[in-house]
Amino acid sequence: MSESIYGLKRTHRCAELGDANIGEKVTVMGWTHKRRDLGGVIFIDLRDRSGLLQVVFNSALNQELFEKAESIRSEYVLAITGEVVKRAPETVNPKIATGEIEITAQELRILSRAETPPVYIEEDSDVNESVRLKYRYVDLRRPDMQKNLMLRHRVAKIARDYYDANGFLEIETPMLTKSTPEGARDYLVPSRVHPGKFFALPQSPQIFKQLLMVSGFDRYMQIVKCFRDEDLRADRQPEFTQIDLEMSFVNVDDVLAVNEGFVKKAFKEALDIDIPTPFTRLTYKEAMDRFGSDKPDTRFGLELVNISDLVKDSGFKVFADAVKNGGSVRAVNAKGCGAKFSRREIDSLVEFVKIYKAKGMAWIVVEENELKSAITKFFNEDEIKSVLERVKAEPGDLICFIADKNEVVFDSLGQLRLELARRLDIIDNSRFNFLWVTEFPLFEYDEEEKRWVAKHHPFTSPMDEDIALLDSDPGQVRAKAYDMVLNGVEIGGGSIRIHSQELQSKMFELLGFTQEQAWERFGFLLEAFKYGTPPHGGMAYGLDRLIMLMAGKSSIRDVIAFPKVQNASCLMTNAPDVVEQKQLKELHIKLDL
Repeated sequence: MSESIYGLKRTHRCAELGDANIGEKVTVMGWTHKRRDLGGVIFIDLRDRSGLLQVVFNSALNQELFEKAESIRSEYVLAITGEVVKRAPETVNPKIATGEIEITAQELRILSRAETPPVYIEEDSDVNESVRLKYRYVDLRRPDMQKNLMLRHRVAKIARDYYDANGFLEIETPMLTKSTPEGARDYLVPSRVHPGKFFALPQSPQIFKQLLMVSGFDRYMQIVKCFRDEDLRADRQPEFTQIDLEMSFVNVDDVLAVNEGFVKKAFKEALDIDIPTPFTRLTYKEAMDRFGSDKPDTRFGLELVNISDLVKDSGFKVFADAVKNGGSVRAVNAKGCGAKFSRREIDSLVEFVKIYKAKGMAWIVVEENELKSAITKFFNEDEIKSVLERVKAEPGDLICFIADKNEVVFDSLGQLRLELARRLDIIDNSRFNFLWVTEFPLFEYDEEEKRWVAKHHPFTSPMDEDIALLDSDPGQVRAKAYDMVLNGVEIGGGSIRIHSQELQSKMFELLGFTQEQAWERFGFLLEAFKYGTPPHGGMAYGLDRLIMLMAGKSSIRDVIAFPKVQNASCLMTNAPDVVEQKQLKELHIKLDL
């Protein structure tokens, strides 16, 4: 039988005790982390969320208590009263915070017995993730998981405090709202009292936070759940958390400055790391040209080099045709890899870029007195010399080339530089390189639907100087949009919004909505814009991604208490699951499609 906690009151958490408590009578409670029986003396490592504490049961001092302690097993939940004493010098454990003290037990209550858990309660357990997620309540006892969620708590509190100090009000927005097009699929909620009609769970509070600016609240923030029914990856979840904010009467610089301040404060207070500000800024065009990505990792070099102008008239048809057809030829100089990589490794790079739709990869190995390559015979001496100078080639280098449409070149070479950095082990994981990417395209063309779609979202304002291009050349219009990037991961993004009803209507028209469709779906926003709308803008952080990077993890599942797996299901609760026919009938839903 388990014993009652009645009459006992915990005086300290385990790792809150230290030298200052020597001689005190204390009561601690927690889980049995380890038990060691040395014959006449039993040592228990008691664990709670604060850490570990050693408790000693000595048969010479209390035989009855010692015999009771003999029944203790791993993960039993205990309440122990005893005296804090200093450990003998030879028994000090410098690996734990309480390593210089221990408790001599005077009273023991076994509050709960436990079977052997299916997950080891240890740092960085290599137990299969599906087992960890099925028994998540046990997995969350592991010290590293508890540290992750405590870090998450601290950062969320820092966010609330920081934005409050900067004039932001935390205001909740609805969870049951209207389904609107553009973006990922909505999660739909059927209405019982409105048969055949559905609410949608919000993909973001975007429209509501803009309406709060129309309402005059000036500065809004919210730590909010968002929902997207999309295919999942390591850094995606169907439900995720944003630090969401919006500001009135601001320009791009204002939004970027206030958010740099938050990041600086969060890293200093949570991790004691000083983040230099202001952050580097790259335009979208510069980021793509240099790194092949709109979320570049700048902890290493291996930048892209455009050689299109040097090879557009060359005898190498692959290069010349790519330029002639509106694409480009770009290269990455993998410094020293010509000497390090075998032919088999170079061939594996050729196969690697094909994953990203490249048809192949040309290459040159630069040696002291010769070039090793199958393509040099197609170029004259001046062309080769110009290319090698442009990429700053030296003996021992491997020059990798992709020629194709720009999107293929950027994607494949951008991924290649990351792959090269991994193989060369040149990424400094102790660095936190923040930057802003700005001036994104306002639109991108959807080849399948044969129409323009919003690169960011339909409420993003174009750059003032590009408004004239909306009718004549939409693809060249830049947006007042910006992403915050950390070590090659986008952790937040936003924009200055459209605050003119006329311009917003124009945006919907360019996205293929008729006037009737725009008013049917976004009428409440367009109507609101009639009544005086301040210029406004904002952004949202992916809190899960930010904590993942701060904690040094590779998956956001490690920083979410109860995450879903890749098919958007919960292994612990078996959600989603079937429901009773009665519930479906109430919702006017039939499943026999």
